[in-house]
Amino acid sequence: MSESHESNQFSVLFVCTGNICRSPLAEQLFTSAVSNLPALRAGSAGTMANQGAPMTEQAADLSTSYGGYPKEHRAKMLSPHLISAASLVLTATRAQRSEVVSMLPKAIRKTFTLREFARLVSAFEWNDSLRQAPYPSSDIADLHAFVDVVRRMRGLEREVIEPLDDDIVDPYKESQNVYDEAGRVISGAVRTVAEAFARLVGDSSSGLRATGPIQSNLATDLQRSSFTRFDR
Repeated sequence: MSESHESNQFSVLFVCTGNICRSPLAEQLFTSAVSNLPALRAGSAGTMANQGAPMTEQAADLSTSYGGYPKEHRAKMLSPHLISAASLVLTATRAQRSEVVSMLPKAIRKTFTLREFARLVSAFEWNDSLRQAPYPSSDIADLHAFVDVVRRMRGLEREVIEPLDDDIVDPYKESQNVYDEAGRVISGAVRTVAEAFARLVGDSSSGLRATGPIQSNLATDLQRSSFTRFDR
């Protein structure tokens, strides 16, 4: 994975604690959702991973039920190299977001919790001009521009967001109900992110394609947003 905007791929790194439940589930569901978009790929790692460990049985079952492929997963320890190589880092919790940034401070511009990023993406007001004609999926500069626009949406809220709303519960050694809740949240957030990216790089199955370059349109859309700043 390369951090360069000139790369022909855009890589998403999902992060949790052990890399055996939440982050591999998110990685596998994202990979499944964007399987027809060669510009996108995903990986995962854990802040306290037991290197080489497989997913828990419950997490693997969840992945399979949502369309993921868990059999070949082996836990990987988070490192500054993995963070630097990623185009976007999405963590399970705010604490892990802080750990990523502590490990590599310059990553603050591309690091979010998964729920935070999905919430901001959901609030983005799409300009119809972004969906008019085919745009080569090998050119992913617009994805980087989009992440930057989403970053600048931080702090702009219509409603008060509780901090815990940006975390995903850790199901490790918990009941099946907790696993199911984590799976539901992860699946919904990943779907939101994958659908937004498909709009930008072009999804032949949905007909959603972007026109480029779109940086100025993205900036205009942010300015047009009805968000107001909430100081807290």
